[in-house]
Amino acid sequence: MSAPSAPKNTPAVTEREARRVAEAAREQDWRKPSFAKELFLGRFRLDLIHPHPLPSPDDVRRGEAFLARLRDFCETRIDSALIEREARIPDEVINGLKELGALGMKIEPKYGGLGLTQVYYNKALALVGSVSPAIGALLSAHQSIGVPQPLKLFGSQEQKDAFLPRLATTDISAFLLTEPDVGSDPARLATSAVPDGTDYVLDGVKLWTTNGVIADLLVVMARVPESEGHRGGITAFVVEADAPGITVEHRNAFMGLRGIENGVTRFHRVRVPAANRIGPEGAGLRIALTTLNTGRLSLPAMCVGAGKWCLKIAREWSAAREQWGRPVGRHEAVGAKISYIAATTFALEAMVDLASQMADENRNDIRIEAALAKLYASEAGCLIADELVQIRGGRGFETAASLAARGERAVPAEQLLRDLRINRIFEGSTEIMHLLIAREAVDAHLKVAGDLIDPGKPLSAKARAGANAAGFYARWLPRLVAGPGQLPRTYGEFTHAGHPDLSSHLRYAERCSRKLARSTFYAMSRWQGRMETKQGFLGRIVDIGAELFAMSAVCVRAELLRSSGEHGREAYRLADAFCRQSRLRVEELFTRLWSNTDAQDRRLADGVLAGAYTWLEEGVLDPSGDGPWIADATPGPSARENVRRPVR
Repeated sequence: MSAPSAPKNTPAVTEREARRVAEAAREQDWRKPSFAKELFLGRFRLDLIHPHPLPSPDDVRRGEAFLARLRDFCETRIDSALIEREARIPDEVINGLKELGALGMKIEPKYGGLGLTQVYYNKALALVGSVSPAIGALLSAHQSIGVPQPLKLFGSQEQKDAFLPRLATTDISAFLLTEPDVGSDPARLATSAVPDGTDYVLDGVKLWTTNGVIADLLVVMARVPESEGHRGGITAFVVEADAPGITVEHRNAFMGLRGIENGVTRFHRVRVPAANRIGPEGAGLRIALTTLNTGRLSLPAMCVGAGKWCLKIAREWSAAREQWGRPVGRHEAVGAKISYIAATTFALEAMVDLASQMADENRNDIRIEAALAKLYASEAGCLIADELVQIRGGRGFETAASLAARGERAVPAEQLLRDLRINRIFEGSTEIMHLLIAREAVDAHLKVAGDLIDPGKPLSAKARAGANAAGFYARWLPRLVAGPGQLPRTYGEFTHAGHPDLSSHLRYAERCSRKLARSTFYAMSRWQGRMETKQGFLGRIVDIGAELFAMSAVCVRAELLRSSGEHGREAYRLADAFCRQSRLRVEELFTRLWSNTDAQDRRLADGVLAGAYTWLEEGVLDPSGDGPWIADATPGPSARENVRRPVR
């Protein structure tokens, strides 16, 4: 069966053009300090995160009151097994969440919302996500990346007055960026928004629209053509989901998160008032990326909830299950897994709470911290769930329904593993997050030496860049030789009698921060303009930074808990265990910066793609169905039934 391999109207974009679009959407300036940015530059600014920032008493009071109501709702109104079985969140549950105010957790009270802080919004997502990850995804997609957040950051007062009261109480929103042939490369965006009088006319197809099947309001990214009076570019719009010409053509089904209402949405000559445009033309990608700066924290928050549940089940099961005369948790092989789950869950909560509180105080730029938390939590969350399945053995692979049917506790460990797997793809895949964070990590270098290593720049620009780089590196490089991490009494406030010594871990982090910066500089000197192609190297640089951020966060959190008298001794032990585990990973990553199989892997992959190894595929049958790899998304009227299902 022959079919087009890509939508016919997808723009042809070169690699350089794609990079230019992505670069233009970045926030270029650093107006506030950033712990993670300084970390990658070899400056370990612990003062930016310690003492740990704290919420105000009023924020705590309001947040805890809502969490109590939400907990009662989750315990009495949500049947997670039913959602998994029927692959749908019941309307009465969604309506109950509306009545509870859960749609407006992050919306200001003057618009009818609860006005919760980022810290308590994340705690709420962790709680509800532990009961049903599908409900967590619904609430997160609605508020973290849906219409409320872009309006809060970039909307006009008229837009806020018109839409936020609806979004806080009754209306569900969705975020529509991805297309059948457009994922992390927005330069190829094909959906168009053509100016026509006081309106724009939208045409195109959007894929993987979380909440799109039941949404009332959509934030849509579309390309405005450049014309007289219109600068054009990718632009954001608020669109009524029931507008004429909008068809939800399909509700997608996935290996996990079976209750999410995720679909394919077609726009055919959909008229959108110019008043519904968010920000100026061409600002759509910047709006999307800025929204994600804090929006990404919702995903690691739900990973925290998953980790806490995994720890509970691992503890209870490993104490009850006996093998060879003792509980399985007392065997070293299983005990190591329990230690990893406990220490890593503590680290995930430390990273999320620290970044969230800094976001609430708005004192630091947390774009890298939020991205690191998303990257680290999505990978670690999957490992935690996988370790739980292993600890449970055959029962971990068995469904909760099957366990219950034969008279055992219905523990949905395999479901959690399926549900968490998407987190490594959602809101920026691990591979894309590596590149995004790496770009920010080398930003200071590119600002002073970018023209020097850019083959497209003229000699005059290279000369100016050379002079700037010489001055910058003359000041910067000597500071990477020695630092407080080499002094035995540094960070002494993390040393207490009867507690593990966390100061040694912070000194290690400081030394590694400088080593990381030296490694980055050496790589740029070695590869220059080819640096961006060294994705394996860049990924390891980012992973080292993530581990150092996590180590710093757990130490700061442990000291906070110790000073407040809340499980301080236990917190110090968790932090010490995590840092010891993390240091082993860091050492391996540093080794693999320069000792790896990247070149061999590239050559082998090229050979596979060229067909040199098709003989290795012989002896099997492909059960895949027919059809194109990528569905055709040519604009036009829909030929399918509208499966949109508004919740009333």
